Amino acid sequence: MNELAELRVVGETRVGWCEVTQPNETTDAFGNINPTERGFGVADPHAPSVRSYDHPEIADLREHLRAHNGLRGLDICKPTELNRAADIFFRDGFVVVDDILNEDQLAIYREGCERMLREILSRPGGGGRKYTTETGRLPHRYSYGTASSSRQLLHDPCWVQFIDLPTTTPLLERLFGSPNYAITGAGGDLCLPGAIEYQHLHGDIQERYELPPARVEQARRLGLKRKTTTNGDLEFASKRLVTDYTPPLITINFLMSDLTWENGPIRQIPGTHIAINAPPSPKDEPEWMRLCTLVGAKAGAAMFRDNRGWHGATPNLSGEIRALPDVEYLAPWIAETYGEQRFAKTMPHEIFKSLSPHAQHISRFVKAEPGVWPAGAGKMHPLAHDRKMSKNRDLEKSQRATGQ
Repeated sequence: MNELAELRVVGETRVGWCEVTQPNETTDAFGNINPTERGFGVADPHAPSVRSYDHPEIADLREHLRAHNGLRGLDICKPTELNRAADIFFRDGFVVVDDILNEDQLAIYREGCERMLREILSRPGGGGRKYTTETGRLPHRYSYGTASSSRQLLHDPCWVQFIDLPTTTPLLERLFGSPNYAITGAGGDLCLPGAIEYQHLHGDIQERYELPPARVEQARRLGLKRKTTTNGDLEFASKRLVTDYTPPLITINFLMSDLTWENGPIRQIPGTHIAINAPPSPKDEPEWMRLCTLVGAKAGAAMFRDNRGWHGATPNLSGEIRALPDVEYLAPWIAETYGEQRFAKTMPHEIFKSLSPHAQHISRFVKAEPGVWPAGAGKMHPLAHDRKMSKNRDLEKSQRATGQ
């Protein structure tokens, strides 16, 4: 049996650890190695020089992580602790909540992650490499979302069934102050064993400090006390309070396996969701940030995170795949202010019709028209050029069918 056939996202696997793939390699849209424009594949200057499980540099890094990896005093909540979870979320920019998925749900999500990953890895790399590195990413790291030609997985029933859960929806409504948030996408990321580099710290979005009426109203619903000047404008401190407590986007990452010191636990820097400055480069990142990971979070748990916060993937020196599928939600104030302007129609109408009333409500902007299959949906590929070609073929087919 080959390694892809027996691939699992929990437990030991033969997938990963390709020594031919050089440290800090990345590819362009066509698969060319180390282009001038590296995209998300920012090099880690501290990476070991060889991608080999038993290499002395890897052994030294493994011992360092064994002794020091993990955020000390990581707060972990239960799904019923809504106020405590919200307090931690608004304080740190993220919160880990245990027991989000039961064993049956976890098994379903794992199967979906494995199915998608087999397709991504089915294209071997050149020059004896086991895999093709995803365009603009570091080796052995992939995104379920960007690897899809539609850039989302809302066409896949596995991902869609987790957008509205009794363990997640109450906390989302507490964090947003309303049930009127909206799905924008679903995907997530993963790292294979042998991902020896640190991904650079980054935020997924940048705060623009816009204060449309809907954002101020969301802050009011959250119970924030605001002060105004004599001419009726919000005082500076109140403006900052509103922006701090109304993130434009919240993502839920679901844990397919326990996060350990060794298997590439995500690092999340507390309090950076309200930072004005940019995160440090890999060269300048202090060691404590490199070790600020969510070690101790268990399979079936989820991390709710403000997408403005600084985060990044870390080395997976184990023999286990670390997968974090996700669902992404836009704030009510974004949905109310911009309507459908920021939404791609990536959910087939047939799937939309099968959803609960609340799931339909939050999917209102991403559903496609009846009989229209979202362009690119169902096509997974690590290279951007191939993804674009798949999407364009679907668009051309759709245009021919409608006579446009």
